[in-house]
Amino acid sequence: MTRFDLTLDQLHGYRSASVEPEDFDAFWTETLGEARAHELDARFEAVPTGLSAVEVFDVTFAGFDGQPVKGWFVLPAGTTAPLPVVVEFIGYGGGRGLPHTHLLWASAGFAHFVMDTRGQGSGWATGDTPDPVGSAPAFPGFMTRGVEDPYTYYYRRVFTDAVRAVEAARSHPLVDASRTAVTGVSQGGGITIAVAGLVGDLAAVAPDVPFLCDFPRATTITDRTPYREIGNYLKTHRGRADRVRKTLAYFDGVHFAARATAPALFSTALEDLTCPPSTVFAAFNAYAEDEKAIEVYEFNDHEGGEAFQQAAQLRWLPGKLRG
Repeated sequence: MTRFDLTLDQLHGYRSASVEPEDFDAFWTETLGEARAHELDARFEAVPTGLSAVEVFDVTFAGFDGQPVKGWFVLPAGTTAPLPVVVEFIGYGGGRGLPHTHLLWASAGFAHFVMDTRGQGSGWATGDTPDPVGSAPAFPGFMTRGVEDPYTYYYRRVFTDAVRAVEAARSHPLVDASRTAVTGVSQGGGITIAVAGLVGDLAAVAPDVPFLCDFPRATTITDRTPYREIGNYLKTHRGRADRVRKTLAYFDGVHFAARATAPALFSTALEDLTCPPSTVFAAFNAYAEDEKAIEVYEFNDHEGGEAFQQAAQLRWLPGKLRG
């Protein structure tokens, strides 16, 4: 795929047309307050993996509405003192998978917490967290589940789970809660930005080719899923576009980015048809913290930088967590 979006100079100046709801902060304060009315009840159970360099724990904690959410917690073997922690969120359609696929951050000397994504985990990596909340008719996928009301929208549950995942990770005695980073690729990157706006005391944020940003542009510039799920829903449910746009505004990474206070390292790819670069730059340009950078991969699609971006994160993140 050749370039289809704005030029790089234009991207650096681009601003989203997404309109922030007047009650955005009140909505999320209410949502998280309801979740925190339930005990976090974070449980860490050691599991045998055949790995000698790390220790792995099967995690269960209370997410949205107190519903159980799974995760993995990975520590360097023999850890006896609290470590900085990297909390990771997963890409669209995947779940937490198997623990031996999550070795990078423990190998770098950090605690690593991987959140399962409710209802997902059959598209590629397996998941173990159901989503017990139903919705009105929706287009296949997750983007339109409950999309006509912010209180019923699927990502209200996911973003709440993610905030509670940070709280669960910080509850472990071998985690230094003051040195917490969040990261993720694609959907995981979008969740990362949401958490950056909802949790005010993070040490670092690293969204990689993030999804769930700048919905007004994303839903009209690309016909690739998952964004196209929204267009296909509205193709059938004619006349409901304004209602859907109002809901999506509560979940737009642009508005979470405007509230973020932690240093950030973003990434984007200029030929990315899944998460177009203008939508990523919309969140990056809105990101409130001045200490921010973005890695740009000129000739890549949604694979982005892959291992090259991980290398960039490995150069950047230790300075934020070990200071």
